Amino acid sequence: MPTNKIILFNPKSANSKHRIPNSILQVGASIHGKYDYVFVDGNLEENPWQTIKNYLNTGEFKYFGSTVMPGPQLRQAIPFTKKIKEQFPDVTTIWGGYFASNQYQVSLNSGYVDYVINGPGDNTFPELITAIESDNLEKIASIKNLIYKNENGEIIKTAVEALLDQDTLPKFPYEYLDTFYSVRKYLAKTFMGNQTLSYHSSMGCPFSCSFCAVVPIYNAKWKGMSASRIYEDVKYFKEKYNIDAIEFHDNNFFTSKKRVLEFSELIVNDNISYWGEGRIDTINMYSDEDLKLMRKAGCKMIFLGAETGNDVVLKQMNKGGTQTGQMIKDFVLRMKNADIIPELSFVLGMPAPTEKEVYDQILWDINFIKEIKQINPNAEIIIYLFSPVPTEGSDLYQQILAAGFSFPEQLEDWISPSWENFDLRKNPLTPWLKPYMIDTIKNFETVLNGYYPTVSDFRIAGYKKTILKTVSSLRYNTGIYHFPYEIKALHKLWKYRQPEIEGFYSE
Repeated sequence: MPTNKIILFNPKSANSKHRIPNSILQVGASIHGKYDYVFVDGNLEENPWQTIKNYLNTGEFKYFGSTVMPGPQLRQAIPFTKKIKEQFPDVTTIWGGYFASNQYQVSLNSGYVDYVINGPGDNTFPELITAIESDNLEKIASIKNLIYKNENGEIIKTAVEALLDQDTLPKFPYEYLDTFYSVRKYLAKTFMGNQTLSYHSSMGCPFSCSFCAVVPIYNAKWKGMSASRIYEDVKYFKEKYNIDAIEFHDNNFFTSKKRVLEFSELIVNDNISYWGEGRIDTINMYSDEDLKLMRKAGCKMIFLGAETGNDVVLKQMNKGGTQTGQMIKDFVLRMKNADIIPELSFVLGMPAPTEKEVYDQILWDINFIKEIKQINPNAEIIIYLFSPVPTEGSDLYQQILAAGFSFPEQLEDWISPSWENFDLRKNPLTPWLKPYMIDTIKNFETVLNGYYPTVSDFRIAGYKKTILKTVSSLRYNTGIYHFPYEIKALHKLWKYRQPEIEGFYSE
């Protein structure tokens, strides 16, 4: 193997039990057996910068690759990459992940990010390393899924590679990861099971919603592993680690009904619960018998982008498909009958021609959410404030720019508290969303989470749940949401965890 080695870094993303770092495992799989590399997981390192620096001090490591998702990961990705360039200027820095792909200009203009992997790096990453190692820099321009600056300082975006057949990709190097961090540490106790595995089985999404960060990267394309290929890994983890639950973190796990039903048939006798993300109009085409099979096979909850019950706003979002407000209502009833929990995300605070229209849309969706809860009290509700994504060319993005919104021009600005909350869709920084509107949304969310606390935080049960519901009932039933300090106090006392911020509560 070549002398120069590679650091693959997963910046810290949460403060509690951590998921297996699939992003850097995928990159590791692409170079396994070709180049020497090490994993550094910021979630499990007491001092990740010192670990990275110790590797670099050996002089053996020439490449630093980091996955960079919006939000908390930026707290380590930005300062660590900057320090690497300052202290080890000969090290080549390579970023991947949604933030890097969507904010490639500010990343490359920082002066300390050399290359951005634009989407999947299964071929891109090893080809880039090979080109640099062989001093064949002319070849870099022909490597697909790459963004970089040329010798003239111009940003170059290479051609986008078609999504690969997922079954042909190398398996993740779980055993190699285990030499750095015990894989068992990544298997969490959640409301779904005692040993929950985080897993990716597909790439992309076949839709082009204007508010989604996936769209600019995959351009409405999707490719998934076959059911049998997924099941190979499930059997491996079942036999070696006795897993009893899986979180499928695909952008759209349920795209192929044939695949989902085949997988359900394979897993039906393994006593494994699973959660995944999907679209209402896609899964609504499944029959009641299909849903029953999925539930029998362990499908316990599905995350679904409801976004809004307002058909006009759905069109503004370019949601695509056939989803309507009435379909959402019909669907949550079907989920109730199938005994599958629908976890519905709503995006409030979309731009509109007037301030009154913005606020009216917010109030409309608050009432719609309450209607959903009447139909299916077990439906989980996730509320986000609309945060623009750079989907250049879309009508919605033009509306956003016209309203005076802009992204930070300096990379370090992204780790300010306000922009971190923007990434978590908790502080949109959009000029059309006024403070009283944000207060209305957040106060309603507090009351809703008091009256209907999430089942995913399994600590909030028994007397805690009863007290929260009792304290919140007057506000919820009367619509008096202002200053819900008593509910916030209980949430703080019991460390209530909102799944949209850090995922399911886990131990």
